[in-house]
Amino acid sequence: MRIAVLCNSGSWYLTDLQRAASRRGHECRGVRFPQLLASISTAESRETVGDAAGELDGVDAVIVRTMPPGSLEQVVFRMNALARLEQLGVHLLNPPRSIECAVDKYLTTAKLHTAGVPVPETIVCEGSDEAMRAFDRLGGDVVVKPIFGAEGRGILRVDDPELALRTFRTIERLQAVLYLQEFIDHGGFDDRVLLLEGEVIGGMRRRAREDFRTNISQHGLAEAWSPDDRDIGLARRAATATGAVLAGVDLITDAEGRRMVLEINAVPGWRALARINSIDVADRLITWIEAHAGGAARATG
Repeated sequence: MRIAVLCNSGSWYLTDLQRAASRRGHECRGVRFPQLLASISTAESRETVGDAAGELDGVDAVIVRTMPPGSLEQVVFRMNALARLEQLGVHLLNPPRSIECAVDKYLTTAKLHTAGVPVPETIVCEGSDEAMRAFDRLGGDVVVKPIFGAEGRGILRVDDPELALRTFRTIERLQAVLYLQEFIDHGGFDDRVLLLEGEVIGGMRRRAREDFRTNISQHGLAEAWSPDDRDIGLARRAATATGAVLAGVDLITDAEGRRMVLEINAVPGWRALARINSIDVADRLITWIEAHAGGAARATG
């Protein structure tokens, strides 16, 4: 079976997936989003979505491991190319619709709310005046996040009105969207549930070390943690709401003990989770692709 991984150059997860794929007799190649190349020929009645190096030619499955920053046109083209790949018969993990949802914090939060999944109170706007009114409404203590972003990058906690106004005006000048959530006093930790088609691969507790952010990429500390039935149910509802087959669901508890979903990651990392749980996550992903992409017979035949 041929598997392509849409990834960043030199990524650890590509090496891990290549190890797991090779052990099971499969070929696994890395492709970067800027290499995508679509071709439509009316004369030949042919449409292809590939890449300049030909790594996507004839692949059975694509694992999407990143959605790098880009212009609006670039991001739209990438998402459309993924959707066309899927329609041309290539199996994608995750499906394009779930990736499109998960990379957009506003869309994710809205879909979770519609599905009855508890989330922090959130206000999204474009102007600094509206953002200041939102700041007051949210109690004068908010977390400001880039609407597109991951790994805790660009996230700020603002609890001073003067600093809030400066922050909001700067974001407004950059023509970015102001995404504000009430700050939840989570006791310095949150919990990650990693799901694959609703099945729990593992869990971990992440503790903040340098500020309120618990992300491992922001020097958070990972601890062993096992989700209970309530957490699993909440994580499954969240994954279903966004359509994510592979989902890293982040759960927090507020000071009153209410459990809620903070975020969903459709391209979740697993290095820390695999280490503390002694689980080969890459092998689980390759095994799942074998069962769903129809390549197992070719690999062993």
